[in-house]
Amino acid sequence: MQLNGSEIVVECLKEQNVDTVFGYPGGSILNIYDALYKHSDEIRHILTSHEQGAAHAADGYARATGKVGVCMATSGPGATNLVTGIATAYMDSVPMVAITANVTLPMLGKDSFQEVDIAGVTMPITKHGYIVKNVEELAGTLRRAFTIARSGRPGPVLVDITKDVTAAVCEYTPMPVKAQERTYRCTEQELEDAAMHIMEAKKPYIYLGGGAVSSGAFDEVAEFAELIDAPVCDTLMGKGAFDGRSGRYTGMIGMHGTKASNLGVSRCDLLIALGARFSDRVIGNPKKFARNARIIHIDIDVAEINKNIRVDASLVGDLKLVLQNLNKKLTKQEHGEWMKEIAELKAEYPLKYDDSRLSCPYVMETIDRVTGGEALITTDVGQHQMWAAQYYCYTKPRTFLSSGGLGTMGYGLGACIGAQLGQPDKLCINIAGDGCFRMNMNELATASRYNIPIIQVVINNHVLGMVRQWQTLFYGKRYSQTVLNDSVDFCKVAEALGCAAIRVTEKEEMAPALEKAIALKKPVLIECMIPEDDKVFPMVPAGAPIDEVFDGDDLAARS
Repeated sequence: MQLNGSEIVVECLKEQNVDTVFGYPGGSILNIYDALYKHSDEIRHILTSHEQGAAHAADGYARATGKVGVCMATSGPGATNLVTGIATAYMDSVPMVAITANVTLPMLGKDSFQEVDIAGVTMPITKHGYIVKNVEELAGTLRRAFTIARSGRPGPVLVDITKDVTAAVCEYTPMPVKAQERTYRCTEQELEDAAMHIMEAKKPYIYLGGGAVSSGAFDEVAEFAELIDAPVCDTLMGKGAFDGRSGRYTGMIGMHGTKASNLGVSRCDLLIALGARFSDRVIGNPKKFARNARIIHIDIDVAEINKNIRVDASLVGDLKLVLQNLNKKLTKQEHGEWMKEIAELKAEYPLKYDDSRLSCPYVMETIDRVTGGEALITTDVGQHQMWAAQYYCYTKPRTFLSSGGLGTMGYGLGACIGAQLGQPDKLCINIAGDGCFRMNMNELATASRYNIPIIQVVINNHVLGMVRQWQTLFYGKRYSQTVLNDSVDFCKVAEALGCAAIRVTEKEEMAPALEKAIALKKPVLIECMIPEDDKVFPMVPAGAPIDEVFDGDDLAARS
């Protein structure tokens, strides 16, 4: 059939089973938006308040569903406004296709109005980027983009289309999506070697990363942990890949990981990394990380093997497939003394906070209790992000969405909107600090426009909390540009943008506020007022060994 380029874009989206697109129109992409208008009964378009919000919403949709998220923007500033969201998805291996439209082919390279080489701009932060200058190549390019985004280690792909291509006509032939093969590059010998290391270990420890979530390996990880009788820790991206209520679970590892995890990994004789990349926030000083242990690394991306930490054995492939085959080679192990040692660490060093007043840890525990641990939590970046990771118990994958690698302030609200649209039966709650919320609060208008029933919790301490914490501990309390004690009223802002708003100042108010917000079934902001000097503990100074983890009690003792 003969279709123009814009109709081909829509038909290709339908081929890929895309039901939701996030974006913002403009001159160069008008033809595509005209085609979307004609197919609005098949593809839902969500008009965000800013293109960055569209990218984060597509990211949140992808993380919550496991499908490819799609965002759109026009040329020039529209396209560049997507960049931070694309980089966020790239760092955290999130499948996304960003579709932009550029000026017409004769105008390319002439500094035309709203012309930007967006494919060039995003080259370092995408798995691949295309600029389509011929309508005959459009369908094939879009199909390849979706395949690349979801295959192997997932990630974002950019497709830039010149405006004349969106109007040009060519023959279009529908093509069903092919079932995608999982990556698997392990040999039998590599599996045997890994199994041998595991069977010889007396103190094994499992370290889970985001790959365990992406691969859908929840059941395989649980079986593996039981087989080798080992404790389990996770990274920020690995939350929910293992049941957080399990007795084997020791909490997060790294800069703000638990003492049990950090000390336990430092004492183990075998560390098994499952879908994790040994980031600097996890390993601290690489020369002293897990220095008593052999290390096995299982990852889908061969480039991650021996990149940050030298390992003794590696298995390359989709974690779900690798564990299915590795588990068959293992017999049930018993490590009673080691598990007892870990249990003692957990008992000696529990997470704790001042429970005499309202605090973010209390807010997170209340959310956990009121929702029965069934909420989907998104976060921005900073102290609240760490408290959300520490004090809410994640028992299922794809229920904690946060910007890990890039650390993007302003990520959470857009991601929460995307997650809610992708998982409409879930209660979706975004946790933000007041500094982060200032960066993306315009997306409350998006939530109210479509009556998306998210709950936005603002942890308001009137400072940039994490930066202030570092200034307190390492910069002599010189609070340069981190105080936000002004007259901005977030509740009034939320109401002005069409949302309900509740302010909480005391512990006793939190549960009723949350219950009311849930009952309203509309977008609600809950502002929680906490002291400016609450700190996230435990903590490891940047570049220090993770066994040098300290908490507030240690700090007081040193003082």
